[in-house]
Amino acid sequence: MVAVLAYVSLVSFLRLSGKRTLSHKDPFDFVIVTALGSALAQAILSRDVALVQGLTAFVILIGLQFFTTWFSTHSGFVQRLIKSEPTLLYYRGQFLRGALRHEHVPEIEILAAVREQGLGSMEEVEAVVLEADSGFSVIRQSDRKSDSALADVNFRFASSSTRST
Repeated sequence: MVAVLAYVSLVSFLRLSGKRTLSHKDPFDFVIVTALGSALAQAILSRDVALVQGLTAFVILIGLQFFTTWFSTHSGFVQRLIKSEPTLLYYRGQFLRGALRHEHVPEIEILAAVREQGLGSMEEVEAVVLEADSGFSVIRQSDRKSDSALADVNFRFASSSTRST
């Protein structure tokens, strides 16, 4: 009975806290998910943990996640502390070797991401970005020469001649 109540309570708390509580977007979110799973397991399996203690752990963890997310949306400083920024790995025909080394990404992973988008040639690719959630975004070549979708991307490893349009 404790397991059912703990599970129903956790699901209810998560529904009340909003969709972004378990977004799995970055390591910070992963830690929260892991901690919630651990708290649920303790509430279900341990005879030493009362249901009220398990529910208290849920509320504290979800509350911390909610407030941290709220602060990160209202403060650029907090957002930079918690969220990683996307990194440009390939841009206009060039693998950005420094970025690949820094992010520990081999070229073959870029090629696989391009193939997953149904592209058969790197000439069809404008850019490949390693997102904050560790996924790849592949941006196709376009007649438009705007980098507006790359506004928040780290161009640190791109040469100035690569970046100019």
